[in-house]
Amino acid sequence: MSVLKEGEKAPDFRLPADDGTEISFGDFRGSYVLLYFFPKALTPG
Repeated sequence: MSVLKEGEKAPDFRLPADDGTEISFGDFRGSYVLLYFFPKALTPG
């Protein structure tokens, strides 16, 4: 796995939602998306 460079398109991926369903990144194609990742322990990041 490599880090994306500015301007590169992110690959499609799926993640679990809070309600247990799966969300696909591709479902938001054509929209602006902000992804924010934080440590599972909820430590300051």
